[in-house]
Amino acid sequence: MADKTGQTHHKQGAAMRDIEHSLPMQLLRAREAAMARFRPMLRGHGLTEQQWRVIRVLAAAQSIDATELARRSFLLAPSLTRILQFLEARNLVQREADSRDQRRSVLKLTPAGWEVFGAVAPDSERLYANIEREFGQGKLQKLYDLLADFTGAIASDSRPTE
Repeated sequence: MADKTGQTHHKQGAAMRDIEHSLPMQLLRAREAAMARFRPMLRGHGLTEQQWRVIRVLAAAQSIDATELARRSFLLAPSLTRILQFLEARNLVQREADSRDQRRSVLKLTPAGWEVFGAVAPDSERLYANIEREFGQGKLQKLYDLLADFTGAIASDSRPTE
């Protein structure tokens, strides 16, 4: 049971913050609330959220290797491999040899991939407009800024090394 400080005390004597003050849980709750808006739209386009993330990153990057694509789309390599196989089979993504290093391949959207991006982007932007209207444009921008600051402050690659 939580006390006035938001601490939960267990029979074992360990005190822990109340679940409502669990940062990972709150971030997951917020992510799920946002994705509940986007998943039905993506399903209507025949895409999963992970497939759309890959398409979205490729649209922004134009041409990128798989390692960087995995990093930017927050996907583990095995998941990305399966997603790329699906997107390549649908002729939405293509691999090419890197012009600077023939041993390396880069990925990019095909014309069909750009068509899918062009079809989904306006629907996605409509959802963003709805979220801005409901939550407030200023508050949404503040949330973006706070999340960027938070990530910068606690990201493992930004901490001093010993």
